[in-house]
Amino acid sequence: MADRPQPARAARPAVLGRNQYGKAETRVVKVSRDGDTHHVRDLNVSVALAGDMDEVHYSGTNTHVLPTDTTKNTVYAFAKRYGIESPEAFAVHLARHFTDTQEAIHRARVRVEEYAWERIDAPSPAGYALTGGGTPTRHSFVRRGRETRVAQVTFDGERFEVLGGLKDLVVMNTTASEFWGYAKDAYTTLQEDYDRILATEVSAWWRHGWTGSAGAAAPAWDESYEQTVRHLLAAFAGTYSLSLQQSLYAMGARVVEHRPEIEEIRFSLPNKHHFRVDLQPFGLKNDAADGAVYFAADRPYGLIEATVLRDGADARIPDDMTNL
Repeated sequence: MADRPQPARAARPAVLGRNQYGKAETRVVKVSRDGDTHHVRDLNVSVALAGDMDEVHYSGTNTHVLPTDTTKNTVYAFAKRYGIESPEAFAVHLARHFTDTQEAIHRARVRVEEYAWERIDAPSPAGYALTGGGTPTRHSFVRRGRETRVAQVTFDGERFEVLGGLKDLVVMNTTASEFWGYAKDAYTTLQEDYDRILATEVSAWWRHGWTGSAGAAAPAWDESYEQTVRHLLAAFAGTYSLSLQQSLYAMGARVVEHRPEIEEIRFSLPNKHHFRVDLQPFGLKNDAADGAVYFAADRPYGLIEATVLRDGADARIPDDMTNL
């Protein structure tokens, strides 16, 4: 008996666009022990997978779907199997694994936040077996309350794109900043200022030139991150600023000029306004030169965003990686 002809799939009034799925915010803490000296890497890992996923959306067929619970388990297993050398190196392992082992997965994006810990300089507890008690502890830590390190690795089966970055890095110059000569209209009330506080909370992503092709050695990720942050801070502190835009460019330009592995860097810099309090009703002057008192405004705030590129490089970091 001949096979019955199958009806053609009816035309759909709506078609599926770009999509991805995965497990977000898997928190993994890896302790490495070197005798009585311990090391901690504390990560928040989000995995997003994309590929041949039309049918699961159209009909609910899960044939090509690797469960998100599996991606969570992979994060933990890889932390044990390979350790966590750096956020970037760990994300590279994961992204390659998902595209290499799942035929239907054509692209993997792994985004990582790292929370830093510093050692507590204090004697270890009495009776502690390895140190004997009383010697400096090598296993006690305090959360470092500065920036949060971030990384994102995307792999399409052939090339990696590695972004490093940070958020929550609050910086302030209490002088060496002015703001004047700006456009004015009928609604302008802001007074020009020739000695102001300049403060911001830096959110930045930077793209590495390394793609994993042709056997090229990967950068030393931790060193690259530490030196990039050092250059950001040095440029912020070393720039006599007439605008936050000028400081942003100086920070990006210094990174590009000093770190050859970085092709572009994108910033989002909220202007954390500090306004001098009007103390005239109390018979007090409040001049910056005398050590002023300021009101730190919460919101609204100016938001300055821009990308700084190496000459000849393509701008590939999406605008919405850093903005609100």
